[in-house]
Amino acid sequence: MSEQAARHTAWTPAGEAAPAVTEAKVAEDAVIEALKTVFDPEIPVDIYELGLVYALEIGEDGAVKVEMTLTTPSCPSAQELPGMVEEAVRQVPGVTSCQVEVVWDPPWDQSRMSEEARLALNMF
Repeated sequence: MSEQAARHTAWTPAGEAAPAVTEAKVAEDAVIEALKTVFDPEIPVDIYELGLVYALEIGEDGAVKVEMTLTTPSCPSAQELPGMVEEAVRQVPGVTSCQVEVVWDPPWDQSRMSEEARLALNMF
């Protein structure tokens, strides 16, 4: 739809009505699906199922904040994973920005993994 069409207003007997503004809200499920496309290069399970994502905030303006951790502070992928997360989340329709913060408290442990991740890694 063109910008002009988006601004077009409808006429009513009471006069001209304001144009309907329908801003697309960012769907949490879509952001989670994007996070599930990011894998630690050394582990064949996505970061969401590994339990590396601690918090996800989606603002009304489409700004997304992700708090995540890594399996260990010495993780060889520590430099690239946050960027991979940011890039994946920015692809979600409606996302205007993405901030990724790596946190260390609480420390990650295997209890944060989903059952699916445990099965994939044979960790029962």
